[in-house]
Amino acid sequence: MTSVARRGTSSAAAVEEVPAGRWQRLLRLQALQILLILAVIVAIFGVLDPHAFLSVFNLRGIVVNTSILAVLGVGMTFVIVTGGIDLSVGSVLVLSGVVASRAMVAAGGQGWGVALLGILVASVVGLACGLLNGVLVAKLRVPPLIVTLGTMGATLGIAQIITSGIDLRDAPDVLVDNVGFGNLVGQVPTLSVVALVVVVLGMVVLHRTRFGLYTYAIGSNPEAGRRVGLKVDRHLTKVYALAGLTAGLAGILNLAFFQSTTIAGQSNTNLNVIAGVVIGGTSLFGGVGTIFGTVIGLFIPSTLQNGFVILGVQPFWQQVVVGGVLIAAVYVDQARRAAALRGSRGKPRFLPHFGGGSGKETS
Repeated sequence: MTSVARRGTSSAAAVEEVPAGRWQRLLRLQALQILLILAVIVAIFGVLDPHAFLSVFNLRGIVVNTSILAVLGVGMTFVIVTGGIDLSVGSVLVLSGVVASRAMVAAGGQGWGVALLGILVASVVGLACGLLNGVLVAKLRVPPLIVTLGTMGATLGIAQIITSGIDLRDAPDVLVDNVGFGNLVGQVPTLSVVALVVVVLGMVVLHRTRFGLYTYAIGSNPEAGRRVGLKVDRHLTKVYALAGLTAGLAGILNLAFFQSTTIAGQSNTNLNVIAGVVIGGTSLFGGVGTIFGTVIGLFIPSTLQNGFVILGVQPFWQQVVVGGVLIAAVYVDQARRAAALRGSRGKPRFLPHFGGGSGKETS
C-alpha cells in the first residue's frame, strides 16, 4: 500500500510539474537571450554606420560567412553534448578542401560531374578524420582534447605537405558560380541554403531520433548509459565521425566560396566554432545543447568581425571579445551546476543557464 501510495503521489507530482517544467524551460531558453544580445550588437553597429553595416550586400556577407561555421557547428554540437571537444575541425576543413581540389584537377573538366566528385572526396576525407578521432577517443581512451589537438596539427601538416604550403585555387566554375556565389532565389545565397539543410537535418537527428537521445544520455552520464545497454564506445565513434563529415562538407563549401583552400586562414576557426556552440547553449560538461542555439551563437563572432572591419577597428579585438564571452559562458554553466548540486533553485545573476531544458541530465 505504501509503495502504491508513493507511486500515486509521484504520478500526481509529475502531472503537476509538467506544465511548470515546460514554462520554466521556455523561460530558460538561452537561444532567445543570445538572440537578444545579437540584436543589440547589430543595433550598435547599425547606429554607428548604418549605410555600410545594414546594407543588403553586407548582411548577405554575414549570413554567408556564418553558413560555413554553421555546418561545422552542427557536428561540434554533437561532440560537446557528449562532453567531448574537437579542436581539429578547422584543419580537417583545410585538408578536405586540399584533397578535393587535387581530385577535381586530376579528373579534369568544369562540369557537375567533377564538382560532385570533389564533394564526395571532401566528405570522405572528413569522415575518415572523424573516425580516427572517434576510435582514439572511444576505443583507446585518449582524452578528446589531446586527440583532436594532435589531429589538428597532423591534418594541417598533411595539407601543407600536399600543397607545399601554397594555397590551391582550382575549383570547377560550376561549383564556384552556383554554390559559392550563386543565389537560389533573389538574394538568397545557395551556400546558405545548403547550410540550412545541414542545420535542419542536425536538429532532426539531435532532437527527434534515438541517435540524439543516446547522445544526450552519454553526455549526461556515460556510465549509466553503459549499465542500461548503450554501446557508448560505438556511439562516441559515430559522433566524432559526424563531426568530421560536417568538417569535410564545410571544406568543399569553403573552397567554392573563397576559390582557395585558405590554408593559413583557418587559425581561428576552432575558437569561433567552439565559442559559438557554447555561447548558444551547449554545455562543455555535456548533456545539454541545441542546434538552434548554436546557429544563433555563431552569428556573434561573424557579426563582431564584420562590424569591426567596417568601423576600422583591428579585427584582433574580435578574438578578445569572443574569448571573454566564452569564459563568461563557461562560468555561468559552472555556477548553475554548483547551485543544482546544492539543491538551490536560484540562478546566477549574470545570465540563466545556456540552453536549459534542451537535454535532460541523469544521475
